[in-house]
Amino acid sequence: MKSIKNQTIIVTGGASGIGGGITRKLIEMGAVIIVVDINEEAGYALAEEFPNQTTFVKGDVSKVETAEEAVATAILKSGKLTGLVNNVHASRQKPLLEHTQADWDLSFNTGFQATLQFMLAAYPELKKTGGSIVNFGSGAALSGSAFQASYAAVKEAIRGLSRVVATEWAADNIRVNVVCPVAYTEGVQDWKTNFPEEYERVLNQVPLGRFGDPKEDIAPIVAFLLSEDSQYMTGQTLMADGGDIKLR
Repeated sequence: MKSIKNQTIIVTGGASGIGGGITRKLIEMGAVIIVVDINEEAGYALAEEFPNQTTFVKGDVSKVETAEEAVATAILKSGKLTGLVNNVHASRQKPLLEHTQADWDLSFNTGFQATLQFMLAAYPELKKTGGSIVNFGSGAALSGSAFQASYAAVKEAIRGLSRVVATEWAADNIRVNVVCPVAYTEGVQDWKTNFPEEYERVLNQVPLGRFGDPKEDIAPIVAFLLSEDSQYMTGQTLMADGGDIKLR
């Protein structure tokens, strides 16, 4: 893989879970990471562990000012922004008939709105560098998993938006791709506890027989999309799911 050393990348939700795995892998590969997260303890711990390569921005990703601060922080630290990973997304798992307006608002604000706002904030700087954006979809949306209404709806909205932006911003040499991961995170652990039958159903249909590791299985695919090795790819959805869903 062509090096991403010296790249400066924003990772939302980058302090833990899949985002934490991505942050650590990109740091190993030599990138500078702006970690945006609401988890102050985890965020500052990462910044203390990797002071030269990590800056933590504490903020609510649903707020425009958080996106603007993250971009400004990247410029202040490195003088440039070369990549954006829109990983963060909070939602509640429950049957559709039990969804409240607050549940829909949480999912759309932290998922769709955050992805949109960070792309808009990052655009001027990514245009300068010919940067890459990696957004996140989900197999739960592609397959219509039970109890995931607000989550699945937002993930498909993100995929649709990503395809449009990939087309519009190609003239600026900005690439936009989507990753759909299956990874064993704290959120998946909660899902396993609350919906064990659904968890087992999903696990049993993964040909490779396991949920992916955020750092070792998911992050390298994100790194590929951020690197010049994927310079002729945009508007695509990549399944990082052990073979669960095979797109056609």
